[in-house]
Amino acid sequence: MKLLISNDDGISALGIRTLANCLAEAGHDITVVCPDRERSATGHGLTLHQPIRAEMVEALFHPAIKAWACDGTPSDCVKLALWALLDSPPDLVLSGINQGANLGTEILYSGTVSAAMEGVIEGITSIALSLTSHTHKDFHPAANFAKLLVDQLVAEPLPGLMLLNVNIPPVPSAEIAGVTFTRQGVRRYVDVFNKRVDPRGKTYYWLTGEVVEDIEPPTDLNLPLNIPTDVQVIRENYISITPLQYNLTYANALQQLSKREFKLP
Repeated sequence: MKLLISNDDGISALGIRTLANCLAEAGHDITVVCPDRERSATGHGLTLHQPIRAEMVEALFHPAIKAWACDGTPSDCVKLALWALLDSPPDLVLSGINQGANLGTEILYSGTVSAAMEGVIEGITSIALSLTSHTHKDFHPAANFAKLLVDQLVAEPLPGLMLLNVNIPPVPSAEIAGVTFTRQGVRRYVDVFNKRVDPRGKTYYWLTGEVVEDIEPPTDLNLPLNIPTDVQVIRENYISITPLQYNLTYANALQQLSKREFKLP
């Protein structure tokens, strides 16, 4: 398979090196195009008002891997790769392995998920991969699962264009309870701005946030309630796979609102 890999943790991140090297050693044709530094929580931002630069990187990856470091966002990296750096489209776009979870509503901010979603926007099946810990450093179980998942998609392609958002628990392979498809949950945060003063006496604010609770999504989203949420299964050491799309239309609300009549004055 011809695979494009990106991330939001930057070119030096252990997660992307482990993922790319694992897939290259399995015989896949790998191209890496990712930010030259950490660009976490950038969402689906694009660079419009300045040039984007990309430089080839050597020595960080398996010798068979072609790699570029880009000074843009994760979405910039995938768009640049697809339209300028690659000579032909990849079979799959992969993003990650992220250091930290992308569960529930976190995907709205995630540069990891946005990089993969850029592939879907361009008509390419994509996978976002996240290790659900900010401190755990063994990415091999996640990389090995990515290899297994790619092999399965070769044998049995997905039924339609989508993004698979994959979260892997931070435990040894032997402790992973299994793999399950999930619906997106809700993670509620307390966003706290720490007010500080710089050495010149000017006030600035530092955003921090802690997960207060994981709650059940609303019941009117037309989703099967017998399917568990991603935040639920990760607690039980299951790998979570949530299929995502870029169309955010609220189907139930659209049907209800379409019955209303608006009269212009």
